[in-house]
Amino acid sequence: MFEAQSRPLTASAEPESEAVEALLRRCAAHDRKAFEELYRIAAPRLLACLLAILRKRDLAEEALQDVMVRVWQRAGQYDGYRGRPMAWLVSIARYHAIDQLRSRRPLVALDDGLAATLDDAGALAVIDAAESGRTHLALERCLGLLSPEQRRCLVLAYSHGCSHEEIASTLASPLGTVKSWVRRGLTALRRCLET
Repeated sequence: MFEAQSRPLTASAEPESEAVEALLRRCAAHDRKAFEELYRIAAPRLLACLLAILRKRDLAEEALQDVMVRVWQRAGQYDGYRGRPMAWLVSIARYHAIDQLRSRRPLVALDDGLAATLDDAGALAVIDAAESGRTHLALERCLGLLSPEQRRCLVLAYSHGCSHEEIASTLASPLGTVKSWVRRGLTALRRCLET
């Protein structure tokens, strides 16, 4: 009787918990079949959790793949005495989704004066549609401190999604120079925004 009470109540109270716990142990031993079964059982719940936080299906599906890789790598760290296995899996998904949200940088609007210095009519549409907020003035000030080339490269890269090669072609500048402008511009912008 003592042994039964020393096991976590949730693990024995729920047949699925026992199955997931056993699959995690097998995953820790690098059993690919167990991982496939774990994915089949856990993926729908984890995807629902990720969707609730990220709000976009494509982001949630990509995050699910990352989460399952983490589960495969960390399966040996699961400890049944700390809680149910699905709760452990959901916490991995939840923390990953929160990290994804923190790493995403929102677009911010720029005023017409600064936007005009970009000499790019297409950028104006993107800038007008971008979010505004407290970072508006800081970003405007920091972009104003960049050289025109750096500013233009950053707008083409981040507002239009242009590659370094496309920017070099658009600006009729050497690829190495464009890469340098982007790298130095990002460094200067980051430094300015942090102050």
